[in-house]
Amino acid sequence: MVETNTDLVAIGPGSHMQWLLGLNPHGDERPVMAVVTDNHVGVLMPLLNAEASRAQCANVPFFEWSDADGPLGALTQLLTEANAKRPGLSIVLDEMMRTDFSFLLLDQLDTPTHRFTLDTVGLLRAEKDAEERQLLKDCALLNDAAFERAFEALHTGMTEIEVRDIIHDHYMGNGAEPAFCIVAFGKNSAYPHHHTTTDTLQPDMAVLIDAGCRLRGYPSDMTRCAWYGDTPNARFYEVAGIVEQAVQSAQSAALPGTLCSDVDKAARTVIQDAGFGPEFLHRTGHGLGVDVHEPPYIAANYPEPLRVGNVFSVEPGIYLKEEFGIRLEDVAFLHSGGVEILSELPRTVRLLPVKD
Repeated sequence: MVETNTDLVAIGPGSHMQWLLGLNPHGDERPVMAVVTDNHVGVLMPLLNAEASRAQCANVPFFEWSDADGPLGALTQLLTEANAKRPGLSIVLDEMMRTDFSFLLLDQLDTPTHRFTLDTVGLLRAEKDAEERQLLKDCALLNDAAFERAFEALHTGMTEIEVRDIIHDHYMGNGAEPAFCIVAFGKNSAYPHHHTTTDTLQPDMAVLIDAGCRLRGYPSDMTRCAWYGDTPNARFYEVAGIVEQAVQSAQSAALPGTLCSDVDKAARTVIQDAGFGPEFLHRTGHGLGVDVHEPPYIAANYPEPLRVGNVFSVEPGIYLKEEFGIRLEDVAFLHSGGVEILSELPRTVRLLPVKD
C-alpha cells in the first residue's frame, strides 16, 4: 500500500477475503467488508453471522450491526477508527464485491479516488509461495489420475455425462470437490465451452476433456485430447501438432519480465502461421490460485510483466466447426529460469482403440 500510495483497501466476501483473512462469511445482501489502512484492520459484519465468522478469524475486530439498526453506524465507527474520514483518500475496491457494498463505502468518504486490486491484493495473490505451489501441484496430480481413469473407461455408446461422472467420482473419492468438467465428443469439441451432454461416443471421433477439481482450497485445470478409433485421422493429428507447437512456444517465452501479451503472441503466431488464426478463439491462458481464473491473464490485451511465483495456464486451441476442436492445456509455475509444468500427464494426443 505504501509503494502504490494506497490509503485504504476494502475487500468483500470472496476469494480475496479468504486469501487475506481465512474468512469466508455467508454472503447475501447484508454488507460485509474488510477495511485495511496503514495502521488498522476491521471487518464490517452482520450480527447474524458474527459468531460463525469469528471462529474462522478470531484476531481481527468485527464491527457488528443488526438488521434492526442497519450497517451505517458500524461502518462509520470502523472508518473513524481507521482514520479514513479525511478527504481525498486513494482507495482500492475489491472488483468482486457487490456494487451496493462499494457504493455504501464510497458514500461515506469525502472525494475519494478509487481503483481495483491489480497492484495490491491481486499482485500479492498472483505471486504464489512454496506452500501454494505444493497445494496446486497436489491438485494437479489428482487431476492427472482422474483423466487417466476417464480415458481408460471410454467405450462405444458411452455418454459425455458418464465420462464426467467418472472424473467427478475420482475427485470426491480422493477428498476433492469437482470444480468444472467439459467432456466433448466429435463435433462438440469445436465449441471451446461446450456443455457436457448425453451425446454418445462412436468410432472415429475426437475426444476433448477439460476438467479440474479443488483440493484443500486450491484448484486444478487441464485439457487433453484423444482420437477414438482404430484408424487415425490425419487432419486431426496435423492440427494437434500445431497446437502442441503453440504450447511449447508460449511456455518457452514465459520468463520473468516477459509481458503476458507477448506470451499470448508466441502461441498465436504459431497458429496464425499455420493458417488457423481465425480458429484460435480465445486468450492463451489465465492465472490460477484460490480462483480457477485470476490474474495474470495470458492475453493480447494484458500487457503486464510476468513475475516469479506466477501460476497460469497455457491453453491454445484450434476449433474447426462441424469437424473437431483441439485444445491442449497445462498449468505452469514460473521460476526464475522459466516454467515448471504442474501436471505430469503427457500432452500427447492419444489414439484410443474402439471398445464395445
